[in-house]
Amino acid sequence: MTAQQLILSLVLATMVFSVALELKLDDFKRVAQTPWAVLCGLIPQFILLPVGTWLATLALDLPANMEAAMILVAACPGGSLSNVVTHMGRGNTALSVSISAVASVIALVATPFNFSWMIAANPETASWLQQLSLDPTGIWLSLVALLGIPLALGLWASHRLPVLTERIRKPLGHFAVAALIVFIVVGLIKERQLLTLGLLPMLLLVVLHNASGLFLGWITSKVMRVSERDRRAVMIEGGMQNSGLALGIIAVQFNSDLGMVTLASLWGIWHIISGMGLALYWRRKDARLVD
Repeated sequence: MTAQQLILSLVLATMVFSVALELKLDDFKRVAQTPWAVLCGLIPQFILLPVGTWLATLALDLPANMEAAMILVAACPGGSLSNVVTHMGRGNTALSVSISAVASVIALVATPFNFSWMIAANPETASWLQQLSLDPTGIWLSLVALLGIPLALGLWASHRLPVLTERIRKPLGHFAVAALIVFIVVGLIKERQLLTLGLLPMLLLVVLHNASGLFLGWITSKVMRVSERDRRAVMIEGGMQNSGLALGIIAVQFNSDLGMVTLASLWGIWHIISGMGLALYWRRKDARLVD
């Protein structure tokens, strides 16, 4: 792990910890009593978005590497940032964390399976077919370090150290928001050489792809009739894919192909923007209802 990756991991862990400070064990007990909502969050991630993406690549006439990148991003589970964004949007954070945890485990099998069959079933990308093999150790370490440990520490602190928790809760919450903004700015600066007019078609593709993930989360939650707070969590989980995992796979399996890296990087930037935008919209909506 590079110094930059280590710093980013620590920031993400701190963000998850700050979210956990506002959670109670009773929140997770309620989630355990409603597994239907967790299933609702998994369907868009592992079935609807991957299959929808595969159908879209069959219909579109795009370079094979771009279609492969779209398929790969769609095959990845959600990331830990979705928990923070769900919390910002006043969705069911406990449900979001539960979906992320279950999805990370399922991804050990589902991500390589979905990517392999979809890329093989598309004539344009069939020549790109490689046997994708994720390292279970790496994903488990990520799950434990970025989600499990910070979450457990936050829950423990809120239960055992209520005075300290109340004192640090707001500053850490502000840090989480600032960190999200920094991620966007740093991402834009890092990829500034790619931000040309020629990139607009790819950016539009990413925006529409991300919007489809959010929409599929919304329609699934409507059909399964979950609550408003649960619906917000499901939407964010459906629209915030782990583009960092996709970039890691691209580096290892595809020798950092420029087209694939560009599309996955744009995804990483845009899904934060769209997620934060939704969160702000929901907060303003709630404020209007209170007024």
